[in-house]
Amino acid sequence: NNGFMSDNTFLLVEEIKELLSHIGFSAEELNKWDTTLSLAVIILISIASGWIIYRITILAFERLLKHKKYELLSMLIKYKAIDKLAHLIPPIIINALLPLAFAEKSLTLRYTESLVWIYFIIFLVASINAVLNSLGASACSNRKYHDRPIKGFIQITKVIVYIIAVITGISILTNKSPLYLIGGLGAFAAVLMLVTKDSIMGFVGGFLLLENDMVRLGDWIEVEGTNINGTVFDISLTVVKVQNFDNTIVTIPPYSLINNSFTNWRGMNDSGGRRIARGYTVKVDNIVPCSKELLKRVRGINGELDNFIACRFTQGKECATANDSAETNMGLFRVYADIYLRSHPRVRNDMLIMVRTLAPTESGLPIQFYCFTATTDWAEYENIQAGIMEHFAAIMPRFGLYPFQAAGSRDTIIGGLLESNFPVEHIAGMPFHTTK
Repeated sequence: NNGFMSDNTFLLVEEIKELLSHIGFSAEELNKWDTTLSLAVIILISIASGWIIYRITILAFERLLKHKKYELLSMLIKYKAIDKLAHLIPPIIINALLPLAFAEKSLTLRYTESLVWIYFIIFLVASINAVLNSLGASACSNRKYHDRPIKGFIQITKVIVYIIAVITGISILTNKSPLYLIGGLGAFAAVLMLVTKDSIMGFVGGFLLLENDMVRLGDWIEVEGTNINGTVFDISLTVVKVQNFDNTIVTIPPYSLINNSFTNWRGMNDSGGRRIARGYTVKVDNIVPCSKELLKRVRGINGELDNFIACRFTQGKECATANDSAETNMGLFRVYADIYLRSHPRVRNDMLIMVRTLAPTESGLPIQFYCFTATTDWAEYENIQAGIMEHFAAIMPRFGLYPFQAAGSRDTIIGGLLESNFPVEHIAGMPFHTTK
């Protein structure tokens, strides 16, 4: 192929010389311009070849895209990867035909070849970047990879490509082996590390963050001791961007996430259930053994609770419930709360449901409701949680139980009125348990 192109190039140069001689140029003038004419013909041939291959490739891709949607091909065209790849063809042809333009190997020939190869390396790097950008955009549009930090991996590849390109370019200009240059970078690298310590730490931290899959796009993260509490929307080798729930945007270097602990709520989102672990502190002096009056008062609240009461207190049998130790009004309330949570349409039955008491405190005996909602959406979760807690607060007095609440000035006034035999019917806001 080189021989064929060389012969054709030689013939084309001769034809141009003959044409110029007819115009009026002398043989001596043509000999002086021999190298320039040859270079001009070589450049024209290389540019024409690159343009033809580019047009053929673009037409082929456009025809393919008419019949079927290929995301990667569309991105290659969008990021002009084909255009940049076409620029690699002229320098290859030029370097193959350059010896024809020079009578002998000279410094001019060597410098020209070096410049052409530098041109080739520049567009090779640009082409690789365009292809990587196309791959990244194609991967982000794919549901399988849309939450992966593709941008970080692409940046790592680009950095490696840049390093190789710089070393290769310097070796071409200095006519030295790349291994010779790499060996001489030791002392320079030590100084460079001191100057660019933060950038290097960011690069390493970003690489570890991506390699260990610690953070993905769309993850909700919370960093202790900072105001970071939101969704990750951008990950690169040098910075992680988080949009907080108040719509503020916070940037943090990757090595900060590597060195310090942070909470990633991805597991909660993937499970599809969000935990509720709240409760009340019950006044201990209101916890009493179950009585007939209490059982009568709570009948009709819930059908399953009625069945439990009939099974346990009427028939004296052990009943299959999560909280079967219902010897007191507190135990009976735990049974009811367990039944209520398990029958709640927005609570996950396939995840842990538990109603328990915690260690007593100076304020009373804490009771905790532990379950998982059937959604991870924040607003919906808060509504479900609020509804459950409000229901329990309203129903507890039916069991003779009252959440602890620090006495306020109103309670002091009401207590004084009651002690002075003030008519109860004229007191507004009377607590339920004071009028029974």
